[in-house]
Amino acid sequence: MEIKIQPIGFAKNQEKRHTGGWREVMTDLVIEKQYQPALEGLDDYSHLVVIYWLHKVDSCELRHVPQSKHGIVPEVGIFACRCPARPNPIGLSTVEILKIKDNVITVKGLDVIDETPILDIKPYTPQYDFVADAKVPEWVDKLDY
Repeated sequence: MEIKIQPIGFAKNQEKRHTGGWREVMTDLVIEKQYQPALEGLDDYSHLVVIYWLHKVDSCELRHVPQSKHGIVPEVGIFACRCPARPNPIGLSTVEILKIKDNVITVKGLDVIDETPILDIKPYTPQYDFVADAKVPEWVDKLDY
């Protein structure tokens, strides 16, 4: 089955260096003008879920192989980690909304590079997105991004 997806915009990092880690990076989500009316009401939320295409990822392994930067991640199946090399390189991040002006949403904490295609955005809603007693492997708690 073929699925066609059209980006609704792209990411533009405000900083070229990520010295404070990804959680501190401010990024503009430049949404296509035709979708600007769809942003109405979004300023009532504090956070946003961003779905994006990892357009610079060119390989897909079915297992994550530990790398020096994040060597704490054991060898696991690709669906058991958040690594970018995936069968469909789709990324997902929850970020803080800083401001919305016209068709640009400025957010904090988006782990992407410049020109990353944005596929969709959804408001963060605790009723759907928050899990109080989530279980994760011990190595996940040790990661420091």
